[in-house]
Amino acid sequence: MIGARVIALGIGYLFGLFQTGYLYGKSQGIDIRNEGSGNAGTTNSLRVLGIKAGLITFAGDLCKAILAVLLVKVLFRNAYPDAVRILELYAGFGAVLGHNFPFYLKFKGGKGIACTSGMILAVCPMAAPVCLVLFIGSIAITRYVSLGSILVVTSYLVQVLIFGHMGYLHIDAAYLPEFYVVSACFTAMALWRHRSNIGRLLHGTENKFTFKKNKQEGK
Repeated sequence: MIGARVIALGIGYLFGLFQTGYLYGKSQGIDIRNEGSGNAGTTNSLRVLGIKAGLITFAGDLCKAILAVLLVKVLFRNAYPDAVRILELYAGFGAVLGHNFPFYLKFKGGKGIACTSGMILAVCPMAAPVCLVLFIGSIAITRYVSLGSILVVTSYLVQVLIFGHMGYLHIDAAYLPEFYVVSACFTAMALWRHRSNIGRLLHGTENKFTFKKNKQEGK
């Protein structure tokens, strides 16, 4: 099983290397990592290149995590039927690592929220509705995308703990503690990547989301 975990993590990392925001930005003649916040993720793509770029980046980053999870499921569902869910989770985490730390971009990627969302949809879809409501609701009320992102990963972990305790995750009891730990890694990673945003939120200086059309959009 150790080998299977490493393989699942590696598969996820390879999928995560597909940097949608960076590639879309290059097609527009810019390096997204040198613009705005410097992150190659959905929010920065949205702010720098506009709504179309933001949607494309989100869809690409969401789908690469889903595809990584599905591939690992196909590869290991017969060999490790009782442990395939935890292997799927490792694939999702690998995708986040690949997205956040792509080796060919000097480990300068995004913050992993779209990838984490893809993992949630593929591995623990029952947690998605609450995550979505909190994300949309918090942005609608405060216009802080970072706050919505933080609520997504935090609520995911809380729900995993609740669902696991209630037996809704359908995971072998032997792997349940590990599922909790890996899920906590998603939350810890996201909070660490948002540490500067958290600081600005606490000081009231965080940038608010607007629908103002960026000058790059339409070029």
